[in-house]
Formats: sequence, structure tokens, C-alpha cells
Amino acid sequence: MNTSPATTIWAYTPLSGSQMRYEIFAGPQRVALISFGASAWKLAARERFIGWNDTQRQRNLPLVINNARFLVLPWIQSKGLASKILALIARQLPHDWQQRYGYRPVLFETFVETPRHRGTCYKAANWIHIGQTTGRGKKCLGHQPVIPVKDIWLYPLSKGFRAALCN
Repeated sequence: MNTSPATTIWAYTPLSGSQMRYEIFAGPQRVALISFGASAWKLAARERFIGWNDTQRQRNLPLVINNARFLVLPWIQSKGLASKILALIARQLPHDWQQRYGYRPVLFETFVETPRHRGTCYKAANWIHIGQTTGRGKKCLGHQPVIPVKDIWLYPLSKGFRAALCN
């Protein structure tokens, strides 16, 4: 399959909330779907990695965008395609987000359910594995895991991402 620079990214109109959804094409063939949206409210491993306090997190959390869904269509066989898509998105999405929402994100995050998935494409695309979730979910009131534990991966979109998030 040809995944040369001629690969195009198409954006769909978002549903409710700040989000971007893309169909990825190689020439005329759709090869993948990917979406980004609002970040998790609190995430201990991310907070430690960034080094921000509660006030900074509350103010700057919109600058962190969550890769909510990523699917390379199952009949597509192309070595390295997923990491190439992640690299293309890292260059394109900040511009699209700025145009649509009036500000530029500085950090991507995603969650990978292990051992079901390994996060290989994120590692190949230079995302940083920073730890795991607790399995409590964003609306859990107790302290016991209620959903699968997931690996947390981050991708800085600018060299000054910490300064932007901690200002």
C-alpha cells in the first residue's frame, strides 16, 4: 500500500464537545479512523509527569487532548501504517484544533488496555509510556477498580509543553 506524503487526512464535523474525528485515506482507499477529544479530569501519573498543581490543571487541561479512538481497518495490511498516521495527526491536528476552537493543544494522551493491546504503534511513534490507570474510571466514587487498568501514553506536541501547562 502506498502511504507516501500524498496520504490525505479528512476531518468530519464534530459531535458535541471539543473533538476532532478523522478518516485517513491512502489515495482513494479509507485505511483508518481516529478521534480526539477532552482529556481525563484527574490522572495521577499524568499530573506527576507534567508537574502541575490543581489550579494549573484546572486552567490548562483543555490543552491536553485525548486520543479516544484509533482503528486501522482490519483488512488493511501495511507495516508501520499506524505509527505513520500518528505522526501525521501530530502535525495536522494542532492546526485544525486551533482553527476550530481558537487554541492550540500542547499534549496528546491515550489509554491502552493491556494485555489486550500492547501500544506498539504509540511506542513506534515516540509516545511516552508514563504508567497505568487505577481502573476506577472517571465517575467512580469508591476506591476499587471497576474497569480494566490501562497503560497511559503521552505525546508532547511542543518542546515547551510543560511551561504552557504549568503557567
